[in-house]
Amino acid sequence: MVWVTRLQDLATTTDAVRRTSSRKAKTELLADLLRRLAPEEIEAAVGFLMAKPRQGAIGVGWATVAGLGEIGEAGLDDGSTGGESPYPPTVLGLDALLSEILATTGSGSVGARSELLTRFLAGCEDDEVEFVKRVLIGEARQGALAGVVTEAGAKAAGVKAAAMRRGAMLQGDLGEAIRVAIVDGADGLDAIDLEVQRPIQPMLASTAADVAEALDATGPEAAAVEWKFDGARIQVHVSRHGGGSNRDRSVSIYTRNLNRVTDRLGVVQAVVEQLACDSAVLDGEVLGFFGDDESPGRFQDTISVFATRGGDDSEGSGGGGGLQPYFFDLMYLDGESLIDRPLSERSAALRDLAEASGLSDVLIPQVFTSDPDAAQAHLDAALDAGHEGVMVKAADGLYEAGRRGKSWRKVKPVHTLDLVVLGAEWGHGRRRGRLSNLHLGARDGDTGDFVMVGKTFKGLTDELLAWQTEQFLARKLSESEQPGRHTVMIRPDMVVEIALDGAQRSTRYPGGVALRFARVKSYRSDKSADDADTIDTVRKLL
Repeated sequence: MVWVTRLQDLATTTDAVRRTSSRKAKTELLADLLRRLAPEEIEAAVGFLMAKPRQGAIGVGWATVAGLGEIGEAGLDDGSTGGESPYPPTVLGLDALLSEILATTGSGSVGARSELLTRFLAGCEDDEVEFVKRVLIGEARQGALAGVVTEAGAKAAGVKAAAMRRGAMLQGDLGEAIRVAIVDGADGLDAIDLEVQRPIQPMLASTAADVAEALDATGPEAAAVEWKFDGARIQVHVSRHGGGSNRDRSVSIYTRNLNRVTDRLGVVQAVVEQLACDSAVLDGEVLGFFGDDESPGRFQDTISVFATRGGDDSEGSGGGGGLQPYFFDLMYLDGESLIDRPLSERSAALRDLAEASGLSDVLIPQVFTSDPDAAQAHLDAALDAGHEGVMVKAADGLYEAGRRGKSWRKVKPVHTLDLVVLGAEWGHGRRRGRLSNLHLGARDGDTGDFVMVGKTFKGLTDELLAWQTEQFLARKLSESEQPGRHTVMIRPDMVVEIALDGAQRSTRYPGGVALRFARVKSYRSDKSADDADTIDTVRKLL
């Protein structure tokens, strides 16, 4: 194994990135770092820069990190006697350590993980110790978010940012895409293509105030207007392997964050196994139906069934909360990638596939029109059916990920924003002992930092208060007390959907804007902080 770049190099760079507000400067600093890395280090280093190790959640929380004591050049102060760490304080050393920590499970694993980490940090310089701690608790969000790192990777490799975004989308991993670009150049990046059973980053939508504005943004030609569900995004990969009559079908289901959840969604598997094709990649939603009238549920209701019963509908949907998959895009079919085909062609191919399979009822209702009145009628029908609104999509749009472009626009009568929880205040009265008043932040699209835009304690049930208190304390970064206010600041990785009546100018918050009558709609466990709305989106509500 190559032990090349010390963590100190990453620590110094991220400190410099954190101190500048210039997106260009951040990009140049990170690009210079990426150029210095050995190819074997790039994927792991990119994860550390974004506080998203490639191992994912490794089970080391704030409490463990806070209990490590002062470690660094002074050595250990917690009585550890485990000897030196087998891993040096380098990029790959930390990567190997995290893999071992992840594999350390069972009885006594908490102490064993703490021991592994303590021994590793004993060999680190002080700035390396702080860097590792920030990575572990997700606090290394010093502006090195996906957009900035994507641009830095493109600059380091000498390729266009659009090519890097496409490569990352198809690879499903930004770090690996950057490694390919730096090692193999533009040709290597262009060679990355969609592969069945390898998830790709999903395409995202911007917002529009109404259907007329959305149609204007998507262009003069007829656009696709689709019902918008308040469900959980899924990406489904279907393939056959073997030969002759012994071919077996493989189905893989991924969340919006590309987590594999196939074994939790048997109801989806049962549907897609009926597809009349050899291979396909589909984009869609899982939606729950609840109550005697089987009304479409809210996201938190759907995700609750998703988590507890895994979509098993054996109890029946009436009153029990059954899940149903719906699809709105087809990116691959029988050996051919469709992502470079216009939406009109992808929609036609999806419709033909569904009809041939006898599955027309799993298509999200869609019309193509350039008429605002017809689009409004489709929106009204969606609302009458209990759904959120509509999506308006350019008919000539390709399937692209990495940024919110104008090709897809969401229209919802009630203003909603996906914001990041920065902290919360301890409640009073019946909410005593619960973290209640949320501090809400939007992304700064230029710097990658979070800008506070308001607070809210509305829309929180007793059950949600108890749940979020547990979640916030597991992410605690600091705690402060001021007259009448006791605040816990947390790791900014929880996205909450906020309903609001609008926004107003304000000098109270750094972004110069404040939310009006904000209330919690639901927590979006399917979204990361990189998916949160930007401060520019909030300002458009002024």
